[in-house]
Amino acid sequence: MSGTAIGLAGFAGLMGMLALRVHIGVAMFIAGGAIYLTIDDGQTAALLFTLNNLAFARLSNYDLSVIPLFLLMGQFATHGGLSKALFRAAGALIGHWRGGLAMASTAACAAFGAICGSSLATAATMGQVALPELQARGYSGRLATGTLAASGTLGILIPPSVPLVVYAVLTQESIGKLFVAAVIPGVIAALGYVAVIALIVRRNPAAGPASAPLPWSERLRAQLGVLPVLLVFLVVIVGIYDGWANPTEAASIGAAACGLIAFASGGMRWPQLVASIHGTAQATAMIFVVLIGADLLNSALAVSQMPVELAAWVRDSGMPPMLVLFSIIGIYILLGCVMDSLAMILLTIPIFYPVVMGLDFFGMDATDKSVWFGILALMVVEIGLVHPPVGMNLYVINRLARGVPMRETAWGVMPFLASDLLRILLIVFVPGICLWLVHAFGG
Repeated sequence: MSGTAIGLAGFAGLMGMLALRVHIGVAMFIAGGAIYLTIDDGQTAALLFTLNNLAFARLSNYDLSVIPLFLLMGQFATHGGLSKALFRAAGALIGHWRGGLAMASTAACAAFGAICGSSLATAATMGQVALPELQARGYSGRLATGTLAASGTLGILIPPSVPLVVYAVLTQESIGKLFVAAVIPGVIAALGYVAVIALIVRRNPAAGPASAPLPWSERLRAQLGVLPVLLVFLVVIVGIYDGWANPTEAASIGAAACGLIAFASGGMRWPQLVASIHGTAQATAMIFVVLIGADLLNSALAVSQMPVELAAWVRDSGMPPMLVLFSIIGIYILLGCVMDSLAMILLTIPIFYPVVMGLDFFGMDATDKSVWFGILALMVVEIGLVHPPVGMNLYVINRLARGVPMRETAWGVMPFLASDLLRILLIVFVPGICLWLVHAFGG
């Protein structure tokens, strides 16, 4: 049995375990170990040596300390009440429009994503804040839950983004370039969702009734309350890309700043601090278990030569690059049925990245292609969080929306999914959308 065949069999076994709901980290350990043992005729020496070195190399990697710091920043924002300030500011500005509070929820999710980096956390936090307001103002359950489930995905698209950090580590790409490249697609995503809401309430005004306008003094006061959050975002992103702070230093500054803002606003006290630290530790442990499992699987696949053989087969097959790319996009959408965004990135990038880098797209050089594919992969992974039947954001929001059937939430996200697909096509055929800022800042 050839190494490639062993690698394919191991990968098929992994997918079977995921279909049976085995934890992604455990499934990767089992699949990677099985591939090593099969290639080495049952000998454990190479497997144990590799696992020992991989675990040490991963856990001692200074670059990965950025992950718990960004998670801590998001925890401070969640437990410190910053989400309420963001929703209040957006609602004060546009809540008097038809569908305005739903649009404000999208804007608040985008702003919260700029200090959180997790879609599930963004959906859960903003759902708790915005859903009661939307329901109290007479918004339909379909529009309210669909908006929040879809807008929650902005948590990983608006930088800083934990999946983008992982992509950067896996591909040796610049975190700063990826963060900057995600800014314009993130803004387009938020504007696309706002446009969807506008179209929905135009066809059905009762779905999103307008609220009474607030005095300008209150609107201004609400905007001033979120200026510190905007400053944190600018410090983190500009600091990383401009070079005066590396990603870990910028994340440290951002986490400390979010903690101080939450404390000064009165939302952060001892119970919230303990909950933030506990939540960060729990999420970090889960991510690192998956990372080490992915390292073992990827090392085993490399030994089997399966990714290299696959890339060579695609390159020599004569298939148009766009056909290959859209096949990868289709696989991502299917994988969204069985795993979350981080697991998809860890599982697929070592396989798909060499394939994409071996093809020509619009004459792009290797760096531009790497950044472009990273943003594209992130956007497609984002769809997996909301597309029925098992999009995780759907369940998070529906659990918060008592009295709204899951069917209504699933139908509610459909117009937003159409916006997502149009945006993916736009990024595929106009790569400059995500590369323009990178080049403008001298990338």
